[in-house]
Amino acid sequence: MAAGVFLFVAVNLACLSVSGNLVSGERSFSIDYKNNCFLKDGKPFQYISGSIHYSRIPRYYWKDRLTKMYMTGLNAVQVYVPWNFHETVQGVQNFTGDRDLEHFLDLANQTGLLVILRPGPYICAEWEMGGLPAWLLQKPNIVLRSADADYVQAVSNWLAVLLPKMKPWLYVNGGNIITVQVENEYGSYFACDYNYMRHLRTLFRFFLGEDTVLFTTDGNTDKEMKCGSLQGLYATIDFGTDTNITKAFKRQRKYEPQGPLVNSEFYTGWLDHWGDQHAVVDALNVSRVLGEMLTMGANVNMYMFEGGTNFGYWNGADHDTRFRSVVTSYDYDAPLSEAGDPTEKLLAIRDVIKQFKDIPSGPMPPATPKFAYGFVNLKKVGNMSDLLNTLSPLGPVKSQYPLTFEEMKQYYGYMLYRTTLPRDLSEPTPLISPLNGVHDRAYVSVNGVFQGLLQRDTVLVMNISGRQGDTVDVLVENMGRVNFGSKINDYKGLLSNLFVGKDVLSDWRIYPLDIDGAISGGWPHSDGQGSFPAPQKEPSLGPVFYMGTLQPNGLAWDTFLKLNDWTKGQVWINGMNLGRYWGHRGPQQTLYVPGPLLSTTMPNNITVLELENAPAHQRVLFMDRPQLNVVGKS
Repeated sequence: MAAGVFLFVAVNLACLSVSGNLVSGERSFSIDYKNNCFLKDGKPFQYISGSIHYSRIPRYYWKDRLTKMYMTGLNAVQVYVPWNFHETVQGVQNFTGDRDLEHFLDLANQTGLLVILRPGPYICAEWEMGGLPAWLLQKPNIVLRSADADYVQAVSNWLAVLLPKMKPWLYVNGGNIITVQVENEYGSYFACDYNYMRHLRTLFRFFLGEDTVLFTTDGNTDKEMKCGSLQGLYATIDFGTDTNITKAFKRQRKYEPQGPLVNSEFYTGWLDHWGDQHAVVDALNVSRVLGEMLTMGANVNMYMFEGGTNFGYWNGADHDTRFRSVVTSYDYDAPLSEAGDPTEKLLAIRDVIKQFKDIPSGPMPPATPKFAYGFVNLKKVGNMSDLLNTLSPLGPVKSQYPLTFEEMKQYYGYMLYRTTLPRDLSEPTPLISPLNGVHDRAYVSVNGVFQGLLQRDTVLVMNISGRQGDTVDVLVENMGRVNFGSKINDYKGLLSNLFVGKDVLSDWRIYPLDIDGAISGGWPHSDGQGSFPAPQKEPSLGPVFYMGTLQPNGLAWDTFLKLNDWTKGQVWINGMNLGRYWGHRGPQQTLYVPGPLLSTTMPNNITVLELENAPAHQRVLFMDRPQLNVVGKS
């Protein structure tokens, strides 16, 4: 143990001898600056917490995951609130079903877990736009995460809805929320706008009261701590297993000379991008560093304890040198797997915690049962271009030049841009996005024949051919908005003109596509498509829909869907959007299918949108285990 560690141990052990003068029955949670610790009901308190995101886990499984966390020995969980998950349409909030935050808090309370709440408004979390709603971008020059008047007004409106819901759940009010974070890792953002942070502090104090412990979290550098911290908000730090913990906590001490040591994000794993190796963090390193921090008396939150899944279109993206989209799985190499199963890392963590506190008696709840349902044949429904009456029931918007997703008020998924060739192209002719205006991927067809794709930052030119007047369809995919850094103003669609040679393409018909609405309404299975023959023996190019059914066998167990030899696309089962697949890129090869989604008595409807190249044998495979670590082609 380093000499510096002994210093911290001595300081924090002093906390253990404190006894408070508390009125009997009164609940309190506060910071004891004199003795460098938290006080819960007047007594010294150290939390051992794990991050879990209700937005990434089906509601059916919330209790299961929380129970496993409690049985590991945790006494708290840390929870993000994604603003865009609850307010996808401006002014319309949804707190029902999988968005029922108060039900989640109640389950945590019943389980015996305290809550560290991180309501944003920005959360990062590798989540779409860092949790900020895309409708903010309707203001073209808005400066997000700043004192910009339009942004501050929207934030104030949202927090005026969210925070009053949270107030009854504060520990002092009989609930289980002990601390509340203001913003998130603000020091990592370029703005460094203290007026914005002061405004948030005022809002949080107004709605939650003067005694609530408010805190900030920032990375382990002076710049991040300086721009992210503010007087009246307790400054905490985050770091992983590759950090000198004595130096890291000295940095926290520089900004909080007294009070508890807190690592708000101790990284048990890491995220994956398409085309990367699957991230792995060694369990021995995690348990070793955890033990060292707990020995110092530090409060630790493990990020993540269960990662879960980026269902639908909720994955975020990064943009440092180029745009990189986060994969559908948020397994994170966490102690609980994507499917909520205990891992060796969890058992190693539990063995560490046992050395510091009593852990609940009884067995760890087992992994949920898995089943390999086998192969299911699919059949072609049709090309995207031929299905617009179903997928875009309101028809196109006409515009001389392209409009963005935000201008069309379609924020997620896909949109189709249609125009005609201005002249004969007898030879292959460059189709160019000269200003890198394709955000993020465009699938190009001429008269229904797939010609190729354009891709943000990497493929700005492709060749097409055809005759004057031929129909050009450009299907643009939003691959998830940037969730971190200075580029979170991430507009989607065609942001600038496309050229054919030297000619600007114009006179567009732009189709907003409500694919999810059509599928949740029963399409394409409700269209009397008939029985499902053996799959076609020919590949199909371009954006094409396929359908099939998984027949019930009396089981509704978790399973993992693999699309062997398919290229890239989206999958729905029984109307639920499981997320994106991109096996050719990897590393993720399977999609997690929660058992409660499946019917034991009715056919389970499978819909696949393949964007590039379907295999000759059009079938999918249901397996009993995930494959998350196979890097494909670039």
